[in-house]
Amino acid sequence: MILVAIMIPVLVGFALLAIDMSRAYGLHNDLQKGVDAIALAAAAELDGRTDSTERAERAAEKLLTNTTLFSTMGGHTLAKADVTITYLSGIPASDDTRLSAGGVDGNGVNWLAPDSKSAIFAEVTVNASGLADGAGAFETIFPASIIGASDHMDIQPQAVAGFKQSICETVPLFMCNPFETKDPSTSKTIQQAFASGDTYGREFRILKAGNTPGPGNFGLLDNNLTSLRDAIAMGTAGTCYSRDAITTKTGVTLGSVNTGLNTRFDLYSGSLSKNMKDWAYRPSSNVRKGQKTGCTKYDPVVDNTALPLPPGTNYVDANGMSDKIAAQNFWTSYWSVNHGTAYPNVPSATNPTGSKTAPASRYDVYQYEISKGLVGDKSKAPTKETGTPSCYKGDNPTPDPDRRLLNMAIVDCYANTAKINGHIAIKPDGYASVFVNTPIQKQDNTKDPDDPSAGEKPISLEIVDVDGGFANNTLLDKAFRNEAQLYR
Repeated sequence: MILVAIMIPVLVGFALLAIDMSRAYGLHNDLQKGVDAIALAAAAELDGRTDSTERAERAAEKLLTNTTLFSTMGGHTLAKADVTITYLSGIPASDDTRLSAGGVDGNGVNWLAPDSKSAIFAEVTVNASGLADGAGAFETIFPASIIGASDHMDIQPQAVAGFKQSICETVPLFMCNPFETKDPSTSKTIQQAFASGDTYGREFRILKAGNTPGPGNFGLLDNNLTSLRDAIAMGTAGTCYSRDAITTKTGVTLGSVNTGLNTRFDLYSGSLSKNMKDWAYRPSSNVRKGQKTGCTKYDPVVDNTALPLPPGTNYVDANGMSDKIAAQNFWTSYWSVNHGTAYPNVPSATNPTGSKTAPASRYDVYQYEISKGLVGDKSKAPTKETGTPSCYKGDNPTPDPDRRLLNMAIVDCYANTAKINGHIAIKPDGYASVFVNTPIQKQDNTKDPDDPSAGEKPISLEIVDVDGGFANNTLLDKAFRNEAQLYR
């Protein structure tokens, strides 16, 4: 009886401890699911724009209006006052390194993001009962106060979610940043150059990257497709690329790249002629290119009775770009030859600075021709070219999605020279939506289009949009896939 009398309180105490631990585990599990959801909702808004953390706060607050009963002490529900949300620019490499609610890890490193654009992680921590209403606090059944301990427990789960962007609708190409210089202090990111209007109306020309890649070069990205030519022609890499990391691929087969691009101008070289009815290989709805006839190679007329979109002036090979279009009369010849009327001063609709009075870019003129029903206008005799596709035999091409727009990674080639020609992951400067101005032509156009001995002329492009907070958001809305995932 003495032993039983002694053991009963011990057994009851262990039973109460077991019940309390079960309650603690259940509460922790429920709270963890709650903070996981809050962290994911907040992280999904961290897209690098200036208002990303404001939107993240609003997303978190919507979830924090729930009425789930998490405990019988304190606030009873998980409200905003019960959690601390911190935005981080990075996290420790090891999950074993503790993170405080303020973003400082166990080694004293502060991961707090200095601004919204730098925030890529959302950390959500349940507050202790002494800090707020104590959603994670509950009274214990076990009378811990008789042994000098507290009769309540604090459960403080934490979740860290990060924002990840992938681009899926892109060709497996990268373009060297034309605004990068060998002096980092004078370099611009593609987003900075776009926002200031430096890209607008310029012609960019790119050729295959060699041993010393830089502005004016392009290269390949790893992809899952067996045919590079078909990947370029269809406009898909067969995989999604991370906004933060891409892997380059050695070797560039210019014939494959250029043959694929030229399908967008209603030109089908070699074996691609069998795809003239395939919707995946359709041309643009406006293929005006200064050529009279022909479905296999680009052979522009030389008598000026039909004109392609004009090249830029003062092209600098070392920079890979021309001057911006300076005046409205830049378009006088193009318009009178192809449309037979005076140039109507097309609005600069895609100018990132917002100016509508600047001379229109090539893409603006091309879009104006489509929107005003001018694609079918005939150029001067005897060429009488129109922009209507004649070689493609499938269903009529539609203007959206635009087949002469490509999504392409932009890489700082000077900074990554050692990595570009190897299968090494590098961080791109960003992504751009580029407009292909003209088909690609052989240096010796008397040769067969698939003849590898004929040198290639550069690809002529305009930059229409970029990713990031300075963009027109056409690229982001159509091509990027936003994902939030839990890291802790």
